[in-house]
Amino acid sequence: MHVEKTMTTISVASAFRFVDLFAGLGGFHSALAELGGSCVFASEWVSTLQDLYERNYGLRPHGDITSIRAELIPDHDFLTAGFPCQPFSKAGDQLGFEHTEQGRLFFNVLEILQAKRPRNFILENVPNLLKHDEGRSFARMKRELEGLGYTIRAERLSPHQFGVPQIRERLYIVGSLESMNTFTWPDPTGAPTHISTVLDANPLEARAIPDLLLRCLEMWDDFLTSSPASIELPSFPLWSMEWGADYPYETTTALEMLAVGGPEALYPYKGSFGVSFDGMTESEILKNLPSHAKRPGVDYPRWKKTFLRQNREFYANNESWIGPWLPRAKEFPSSLQKFEWNAKGEERTVWKYVLQQRASGIRLKRVHSAPTLVAMTATQVPIIAWEQRFMTQRECARLQSLGAIELPSQIGAAYKALGNAVNAHVVELIARSLLGSNGARAAQILAA
Repeated sequence: MHVEKTMTTISVASAFRFVDLFAGLGGFHSALAELGGSCVFASEWVSTLQDLYERNYGLRPHGDITSIRAELIPDHDFLTAGFPCQPFSKAGDQLGFEHTEQGRLFFNVLEILQAKRPRNFILENVPNLLKHDEGRSFARMKRELEGLGYTIRAERLSPHQFGVPQIRERLYIVGSLESMNTFTWPDPTGAPTHISTVLDANPLEARAIPDLLLRCLEMWDDFLTSSPASIELPSFPLWSMEWGADYPYETTTALEMLAVGGPEALYPYKGSFGVSFDGMTESEILKNLPSHAKRPGVDYPRWKKTFLRQNREFYANNESWIGPWLPRAKEFPSSLQKFEWNAKGEERTVWKYVLQQRASGIRLKRVHSAPTLVAMTATQVPIIAWEQRFMTQRECARLQSLGAIELPSQIGAAYKALGNAVNAHVVELIARSLLGSNGARAAQILAA
């Protein structure tokens, strides 16, 4: 049974005004209002989320931030912004500032900071921002912010470090016009978490696992229970379509071989599940080539070569018990032919864990926490395997510390908004420390 957070406003500073940019479900609003803040402006370009924000918080967000003149935004003390992460995410094309629609929205935030000079700000994005373009993107952001007179700190934090059972590492960038000598990042509690703290008992609105996915999970459960106890199951992604394949991958790609030598170049080799290419046409070869091997060019990335090598070695060492099981995997789509075992040392079954269906495969995790909520489709919602159901929207809202707000009525829209949301509890802890450090600085000035 879930445990609701006690809603108690604690005054850590005198009343302050804040703005909530790229507001979404209002995770920043919820956090700062909890600390006594008053929202004077919000922006959100999705009209249905504007309606919902107004119902939840009594303030209607403005629309596209690029169409709002910075000087017309009300004066405020605290700026918050979870600017779009897609341009910097490892899951996307990583176009960064070159992304035509979203990559330059950071500079709209910068214009507001320059025009209104709020004392504090918190920005949130994906951790990959630190590494994007070999660190140059973050270095530029930091340089631009410091050029406005802000002292900057950045840290990667996840809700599971603070008692919320979701692993969702995000980069938080805080800035202040005051000294930040007394600012400290919130200390992780170190207390164990468990997914049960956000679950309802047999919720009627929960979606059952569809038949195809259920049969896939039964197949992978048989794989786990068939594995000899003496064999250590690997933690790298298991790609069953690679078991029996032997097409070259270390120094060339299958598509490059086709382009240079035609189908005959691949006749000596085998594709998915060990199917021989001998005598096949080009279209037949492509049909029997794993999707991850259809990369144009002369080389596969290093990470892919590593996974290919690991999978082929694993199969070669365990063909005796995997072989009889393997034909069952052929009937499923590619994403269901992949599996990640992240419960080393635990009982080998799928039915006692938290699962997630991703494009990269079925991901299995221990019950201590849920995987990261993603803003994709409703099929990627965490699965409570022992109840053979997906988590409900309300349960997912608790993973974002937003259990008390109204959610979008449409299922897909609710899950998408939650996947895009910022965790309110983590933000509250950061903001409390930031406001507290400002208060300490003010006390020092008065004492002098």
